[in-house]
Amino acid sequence: LWEGLSHDLNFNCMVSQRCQFVVAISPDQMDTFARRGNIMRLNGIDAELLDPDELRRVLPYLDYSKNARWPIYGAIHQPRAGTARHDAVAWGYARSADMQGVDIIENCEVTGFVIDGGKVTGVETTRGRIHAGKVGIAVAGHTSHVAKMAGMRLPVESHILQAFVSEPLKPIVDHVVSWGAELFYLSQSDKGGLVFGGHIDGFNTYTQRGQFHKIQSVVECAVALMPFVARVRLLRHWGGIQDMTPDGSPFICKTPIRNLYLNGGWCYQGFKATPASGLTFAHTIAHDEPHALNRCFSLD
Repeated sequence: LWEGLSHDLNFNCMVSQRCQFVVAISPDQMDTFARRGNIMRLNGIDAELLDPDELRRVLPYLDYSKNARWPIYGAIHQPRAGTARHDAVAWGYARSADMQGVDIIENCEVTGFVIDGGKVTGVETTRGRIHAGKVGIAVAGHTSHVAKMAGMRLPVESHILQAFVSEPLKPIVDHVVSWGAELFYLSQSDKGGLVFGGHIDGFNTYTQRGQFHKIQSVVECAVALMPFVARVRLLRHWGGIQDMTPDGSPFICKTPIRNLYLNGGWCYQGFKATPASGLTFAHTIAHDEPHALNRCFSLD
């Protein structure tokens, strides 16, 4: 779906299939990657397991020394993986929806649901009541908060996840590189900045202000993996609210309230799953039954 998204939306979503390397820092992780790679290949997804020497030829800037904080044992390589520009994807979908007659109302906060006889018939907003035959909840980190307005208590927690951008550098990182320590990831943008991040801050919050200890731990991971980063200056960082579920699996489903549908609990994967998430959620709303791909992602 990502590979054809720009064509489908007639908008450049800046999809860059620069491939991804997930680095293993222990023999156990290499075993896990071998199982993951086999599962991917059985499902028609290309994957390749690399030993340290093979990885060094592709990513020579990593720290392969014996004194490395986390020694590198190899990596799993996915050639078709890559990046996409967040705002380009959002604008592409918004423009396409507008061209198909969808009304996009900005600065319109939902304050409640109109429910009659166990069936949703609309929403209350700061700009008045909006009647609707069907309503979908897709509000990311505010999933539990909005669902509570309809009387639902969901197994979802809200956490902050920070992202960082460095000063511009000459091209050096041609791929997406990630590893298990701190769930760290890094790529280089078209403007030259290193875009990277790590784990959630670890406590429930709706604030988008990051904590300094998390900045330190994520940057430590960057320096440990790529020592040259130690001399690079941080340009900016920000935080977004993640809707975390206990098992990391999302919800794309009907709810106990008729004509009210839920798409949430995506944890770290919300943006990456955008095309498939939108496709299956639209099918669920239109047909009042789940698509084959999201049948297992229910509240039951």
